[in-house]
Amino acid sequence: MRPSSPDPHDDSIKSTDGGLGPAMARLFGLLASPEMARWRFRMVVALVLTVIAKLFAVYAPVFFGDAINAIAAHEPPAAEPGVVIGWMSGGAAAGFAFAFIAYAVARFLSVGAPQLRDAMFAPVSQDAQRLTSVRAFGHVQGLSIGFHQMKRTGALNRIIDRGARAVDFLMRFLIFNIAPTLLELVLAAGVLSLRYGWEFAVIALATVGIYMAMTWSVTDWRVKIRRDMNNADNEANARAVDSLINFETVKAFAAERRETDAYDDVMQRYAKAAARSQSSLAVLNAGQALVMNGGLLAMALVAGWKAWNGALQPGDVAAVTLMLMSIYQPLNILGWAYREIKQSAVDMERLFDTLALKPDVADAPDARPLQLQGGAVRFDTVGFAHDGRARSIDGVSLDVAPGSFVGLCGPSGAGKSTILRLLFRFYDPAAGRVLIDGQDLTHVTQESLRDALGLVPQDVVLFNDTLRANVIYGRPEASEADILDALERAQLGDFVRALPEGLATRVGERGLKLSGGEKQRVGVARAILKNPAVLVLDEATSALDSETEKEVQAALAEAARGRTTIAVAHRLSTIANADRIYVMDAGRIAESGTHAELLDRDGLYARMWKRQSEAGDSAAAIDAP
Repeated sequence: MRPSSPDPHDDSIKSTDGGLGPAMARLFGLLASPEMARWRFRMVVALVLTVIAKLFAVYAPVFFGDAINAIAAHEPPAAEPGVVIGWMSGGAAAGFAFAFIAYAVARFLSVGAPQLRDAMFAPVSQDAQRLTSVRAFGHVQGLSIGFHQMKRTGALNRIIDRGARAVDFLMRFLIFNIAPTLLELVLAAGVLSLRYGWEFAVIALATVGIYMAMTWSVTDWRVKIRRDMNNADNEANARAVDSLINFETVKAFAAERRETDAYDDVMQRYAKAAARSQSSLAVLNAGQALVMNGGLLAMALVAGWKAWNGALQPGDVAAVTLMLMSIYQPLNILGWAYREIKQSAVDMERLFDTLALKPDVADAPDARPLQLQGGAVRFDTVGFAHDGRARSIDGVSLDVAPGSFVGLCGPSGAGKSTILRLLFRFYDPAAGRVLIDGQDLTHVTQESLRDALGLVPQDVVLFNDTLRANVIYGRPEASEADILDALERAQLGDFVRALPEGLATRVGERGLKLSGGEKQRVGVARAILKNPAVLVLDEATSALDSETEKEVQAALAEAARGRTTIAVAHRLSTIANADRIYVMDAGRIAESGTHAELLDRDGLYARMWKRQSEAGDSAAAIDAP
């Protein structure tokens, strides 16, 4: 069976190629989602404030020019009787005061409105980031085990983090900066043409066109560099996380220097890509400065020529200059924002690819909750193969009666773990059916199935949280009495009472503050508290010493009491009391029966038992329920 989900760390994935189209589609889909409906009013107000700010930003230079013209008109050498100054009537002093006050108000609103807009939009932006992160996290949690076996946790965390931040950036800059900036440029060109001459509008629009064309061209080149930098960053973070998580192995093999050197190799690749990114940024900035200053020079020459010929008044020259500066500022932001938007699209690229992945195992459209009737388990001629390889199990049929205790054993690679993964429906069989209480697992919901199953693995994985949080993980709503009962039945009561912080004690990363036996008993307590219909023991004591194993075996016997139990065992003595034992070899059921029956047959089980007995590799048996 070949997983349909691609590796999210495969650099060949380029579904969006940094394009804005998919990014914008996803962004507007997010804004239109029901979860964002409560922010619609704030979005509208933020848009209105943005438009107001741009309108006053364009007209502020006009008011300033009128104020200067009013002063110039009051000077005796320049005054002409009967002339009405600009759009004002009345005295020069009144005209100056009115125009300057209008300029001051326009400047204030052009600066103050965006600040108010940012305050209005801040909760929207943060909630959009939260929603994106939660959706991505939930989607990844819902992907099949094949995806999680291939992923690198550190790189995946970076993908989600950068993608969420990119959503925030695109919302703020594309919607509230880029579109209004284009509006401002159009308004400014119109005012320049109507009030001061079409030449200024032509120069402004030509400068904008050249600036944008050059910016787009260079930025597309920089996007490729940014992708290389992101890939190196993902790999560096993933390597660091892998090394730190497995620090005991690193120290046991004295591999600190080797791990550091490997990390340095990746960081050198990142440093080279980052240096190329900085160099390309310098090229872009230099080109933008050349275009903008060229436009400034052209505007200055035309304004000077018109003023020399009397076509413009002194205030008009000042207004044109300020108008140019008004155009320059948003144009500069436009170039920077375009670069960042393109880079944000690259950051969202991997997030989109991850969100597009489909689970290999999904609930059928008509899937129903599992209806438990005792916990009977049946494998009906089941076959399965990993990734198109030879089948790891083939034609497996076994039956587990409700409330019975069944053992699974066999050589390494015989298919025992595959049986358990099919039972949990981490995979779907390529042939045959797996049933619980007569219900095909492909026709029931995965949630209801796994609610009915309890697992105690060989290496119990604990969260870096309190003992309480780990014990109640399978049943968060459990009462205090039920928690204490589970601890006593798992032989953890005395241990917890001896701890200064009791159940509030933190267990450390992966439970490393606890001994192996303590971790296993926490796993047993967790299974007991969950109270599953079917209990699965996956070599739950094989990694423990003999004394600790006896203690955990007693706890496991308590957990198995009264429920269907399937135990995978390396030490055959632990399943000697099973109601039935299935012996697997090369993906098939080689033989089955009780312990005594299998010994009498003198087959594979008998040979395995003899070898372990001669080696002294035995332990107390788990009592049948």
